[in-house]
Amino acid sequence: MDLDIAGNVALTTASSDGLGNAAATALVRDGASVVINGRDEDRLEAAAEALREEATGDARVHPVQGDLTVEADVVGLVEETLDEFGRLDHLVTSAGGPPSGPFLGTDDDDWYHAYDLLVMSVVRLCRAAAEPLQADGGGTIVNITSRSVKEAIDGLVLSNAVRMSVIGLEKTLATELGPDVRVNAVLPGPHETSRIEDLVEQAVDRGEYDSYAEGLAAYGEGVPLERIGDPMELGNTVAFLSSPKAGYITGQSIVVDGGSGNANL
Repeated sequence: MDLDIAGNVALTTASSDGLGNAAATALVRDGASVVINGRDEDRLEAAAEALREEATGDARVHPVQGDLTVEADVVGLVEETLDEFGRLDHLVTSAGGPPSGPFLGTDDDDWYHAYDLLVMSVVRLCRAAAEPLQADGGGTIVNITSRSVKEAIDGLVLSNAVRMSVIGLEKTLATELGPDVRVNAVLPGPHETSRIEDLVEQAVDRGEYDSYAEGLAAYGEGVPLERIGDPMELGNTVAFLSSPKAGYITGQSIVVDGGSGNANL
């Protein structure tokens, strides 16, 4: 399906790897130019080269190094996007997950860092991007968060508590920036990202599984679709929500977890 986003410009954060990278991949495959972001310069450049191989039409890939917990870096991402392309049509926010652990195993610094990473990065990006997104017919924002905002996950107190702020922001912005800007969130369950790959390989090394395939299959247990997610399935959902094909969808939080969640809403 042609998403009709060829020639558009998207800024996707935390996109040198993982789900942010999958979103950037889906966008360039449909002809949108993307600005990608990461902290590690070598990994970021490698991701940019791989994305250029996926790009169609006149789509370009522009990597920008930066730390999402640093305000100047976050604002600079939007500024450099506008300097490079002269426009911004789509903002996709993503960030790495905070450390796991129980409530009594966290301290104030853990909470402040998680808030800076998961919430303030989105606040600052949306604030800086609001005006250019409202120009030239409007644009979109898609926040990649976690299904933990629907259903608390054991051992992930920081994610369970802090990410909910992004959903409150998303719902508010859908009203305040509408009708020019549509704002949605995607809530992924486990996908076969490098983080999951590392966890499975570590479990194999510990003797918990006989092979990577066995370990990966264990992550899919209890999922109605009987498997873990492919990152591109999440990426394609982001690209769809960014496109005119999703033109009447805004203010929504869409779970992408193979049906494994137990929440009714």
